[in-house]
Amino acid sequence: MWRIYQFPLCPFSRKVRLLMSEKGVAYELWRANPWDANEEFWSLNPAGRTPVLREEGKDVTLCDSAAICEFLEETIDRVPMINGTALNRAEIRRLVALFDENFFADVTMPLLHEKMKKRIVMRQPPNGGILREAMKAAHHHLDYIDWLRLNSPWLAGAQMSLADLAAAAQISVADYLGGIDWTGHEPAHDWYLTLKCRPSFRPLLSERMEVIQPPTHYSNPDG
Repeated sequence: MWRIYQFPLCPFSRKVRLLMSEKGVAYELWRANPWDANEEFWSLNPAGRTPVLREEGKDVTLCDSAAICEFLEETIDRVPMINGTALNRAEIRRLVALFDENFFADVTMPLLHEKMKKRIVMRQPPNGGILREAMKAAHHHLDYIDWLRLNSPWLAGAQMSLADLAAAAQISVADYLGGIDWTGHEPAHDWYLTLKCRPSFRPLLSERMEVIQPPTHYSNPDG
């Protein structure tokens, strides 16, 4: 069985977990905090980042969520998540990169630093100005999701794809940390609620990061 080295609020681990669940691939979770990772973890991934996917029986180790997702797509035919025509697949990859890179840098990363790392690791109060800027950036990203939803039920077209999983993984962490205001974003909110109701998403909603509790609506499939 695959083992995923991760921590509960790692959005990239969440993306991989969603993809594996949608494809019906079993895995077990192994806690790994990058901020206090030991030599064993660094030996698995010299970059010191989660997720890491490890299959002990086959002595296979995969690092970097993009590489892991491409591997899963290439080796598991069922439920393709980089699907459609060549143009469709290019669009899916573009959107995955947008959320993995831009949304993470603008929203998820500052929220994680201010609300998780400062509290758990640094023992410092959050910077309110940085939090406000992250929430403002989240509003602009939700505007874009609203626009994408004007002509299709999913972000990259008529079928759910890795783009939806990547976006939802980032948003779920930001939502856990209180950084998402859905006011005025009904198309984006409806899309997210559809994903929250999927069996692949439920384990994410039930997990908690020590010391940090999410808003009451976080795990509500209707909220």
